[in-house]
Amino acid sequence: MRKGKNPYNNRFKDKIDFTHQVIIPVYLPNEEDYFKDGLKVLKTCLTSLIKTTHSKTFITVVNNGSYDSVSDYLNKLFYQGRIHEVIHTSNIGKINAVSKGIKGHYFKLVTVADADTFFLSKWQNQVVKVFNAFPKAGVVGMVPQFKLYAYLCSNVLFDYALSKKMRFTNVVNPEDMKHFYKSIGWDDSYNQDFLKVNLSIENKNGFKALVGSGHFVATYRYEAFNTNNNNEVKELLGSKSDRDFLDYPILKKGGYRLTTEDNYAYHMGNVYESWMDDQLKQLTEPKEIPVANLKKLSSTKLSHCIKNHVFRKLTQNKAFINWFIRIKGLPKEMTKTPWHEW
Repeated sequence: MRKGKNPYNNRFKDKIDFTHQVIIPVYLPNEEDYFKDGLKVLKTCLTSLIKTTHSKTFITVVNNGSYDSVSDYLNKLFYQGRIHEVIHTSNIGKINAVSKGIKGHYFKLVTVADADTFFLSKWQNQVVKVFNAFPKAGVVGMVPQFKLYAYLCSNVLFDYALSKKMRFTNVVNPEDMKHFYKSIGWDDSYNQDFLKVNLSIENKNGFKALVGSGHFVATYRYEAFNTNNNNEVKELLGSKSDRDFLDYPILKKGGYRLTTEDNYAYHMGNVYESWMDDQLKQLTEPKEIPVANLKKLSSTKLSHCIKNHVFRKLTQNKAFINWFIRIKGLPKEMTKTPWHEW
C-alpha cells in the first residue's frame, strides 16, 4: 500500500552548474593479452582528464562490463568526487554507452573520448575557441591527422570552394602528428608529405581550424544527440554506429567537422609506455572557464542534398579533386602524389 504523498512529486530537478560533459566508455573484460595494460592506460586517461578540465566539467564514465578491479577503481574516483557519474552495465558497446551517459543531462558541449585518450593542457580552451570562431562548427577534434577533410566534409568544401579562406597550410606540430601515426601502428614508410600540410579554414580574424575531425576524441554540440533516433545499435564498436549516432545528425543540421590547428591530445593505444608518466607531470590546470557562444544550427533539405550528396559525388571524381587541391594551394612538388592520397 501507499501512505502519504511522495514529497518529490511534481518537483523539478536541481539545476546542475556544468557547461561541458565528457563521456568515456570503458570495456576491459580482463587483464590478459590485448587488455594487459588496459587498467594502467585507463588510469592515465582519467588522471590526464581530471588534471586538465575546468570546474564546470561533468565527467561521466560508462563501464561496459569490465572486470572487478576496473569497477572498484571507478567507484573510488566517484566516491572521492573526482568524477561525477559512473554507470555500470554489461558490454552494450560504445555508442549505446555514450547514449546512456547523455540521457537525463543537458550540456552545451559533449566530449566523447575513448578510454586510451591522453588529454593535454588547454584542450578545452582551444576547442571552445574553434566553436566560437566558426558558428557552423558542429564537432571539433583536437588531434590533427592527414586528410581529415575527406570524411563527411562536403558542406565545408562547398561553402569555401571559391574562398581564399580555405587553403592548404603548414602543419603546426609535425612531431605530435608522428606520435599519432605511431600510436595506431604505422611505421615510417608512409608518405612524409602527410606531415607537412593540412587543409584549413580561416575566419575574418585570422583564426584557423583544420577541415575535418577524427573519432577517438572529439567534442560535439548537444544538438548532435538531440534527435529522435532510437534505432537499436547492434555494433559493439565500429564506424557505422559512429556515423549514424555521432556524425550524421550534425551533418543534417549543417554543422561542420573541424579540428584544432595544434595537437591537444594523444592516442595511447593498449600498451603502457614511460612517456605517459613524463607527460602527466607536465600537465597544468586550466586558468579560465571558456564560454561557448553557440548559435543554433540549421539547414534545409535542399541545401543538405546539394552539399552532402551532389557535391560529394563531384569530389569523388579524380579530375575534379586533382584540380581542387591544386587551387587550394597544395605545394606543386606534392601534386605528383596520387590524388587519392590527398
